[in-house]
Amino acid sequence: MNRPARAARAPIVWDIVTSSVLLAVGVVIAGALTVFAFFLVFASDSCGSGGTVCDTGRMGAGFLVALLGPAIVTLAAIVVAIVLMVLRRVSFWIPIAGIVLTVLVWLAGAGLVVSGVPGATF
Repeated sequence: MNRPARAARAPIVWDIVTSSVLLAVGVVIAGALTVFAFFLVFASDSCGSGGTVCDTGRMGAGFLVALLGPAIVTLAAIVVAIVLMVLRRVSFWIPIAGIVLTVLVWLAGAGLVVSGVPGATF
């Protein structure tokens, strides 16, 4: 018994264009957040002065999360979106979710950095 060949899906042009533009926006946002992560080092300015003892381990972990997290999330979003586009599935929501998750990961890292400084607020 031969099965009839499945008809190939047509490419979804609007989705490919939208996904590509949103992926580019996501890369720019991830790059900006990576640059902003370097400014988190200034949170340690009060450490050691006036008897302030900071949790440098927590601050270091938060810095790494804020520095590397956006790039990792954006790379994952790019890979998943490309796979969905190749499979001709709707993929525009992947870059949107990636952008939101990128910002949340950066904020979590920044929160960790700030929480390592006694008396600091975010």
